[in-house]
Amino acid sequence: MTQHAAPSPARTSGRHRGWVTGGVVFAGVLMLVNGALAVLQGIAAIAEDDVYARIGTYVYEMNLTGWGVVHVVLGALLLVTGYGLLKDMAWARFAGIALASLSLVAQFLFLPYAPVWSVIQIAIDVFVIWALASRQDEADRTV
Repeated sequence: MTQHAAPSPARTSGRHRGWVTGGVVFAGVLMLVNGALAVLQGIAAIAEDDVYARIGTYVYEMNLTGWGVVHVVLGALLLVTGYGLLKDMAWARFAGIALASLSLVAQFLFLPYAPVWSVIQIAIDVFVIWALASRQDEADRTV
């Protein structure tokens, strides 16, 4: 009669952590796409102020050209960080969390101009933050 040992906690949690690592790769791709779209969104706001609907009084109201510059700069930083994540660079994980947080706040403040798009971007940013914050290093997996 052969007895099967119960899977060790390290082996069981390794499968879960492998999935999270795959989430980090997906987060890197999402950051690349998010950055490219933010740059395009910013260019649209800078080039033509008529792209986005005019809103009434808004506490965080800013000139659309100003919003465009914010989106272009943030988008460029997201592109570079997304590329760094795909190359598995150590700095990119922490920069990705910080930039995804900034992107989340910027999209929240941009909500009255493009509500549906901003909500989609916020959801993407939340996933990116989760995937990057829950990643375990290789040394932690072998415990």
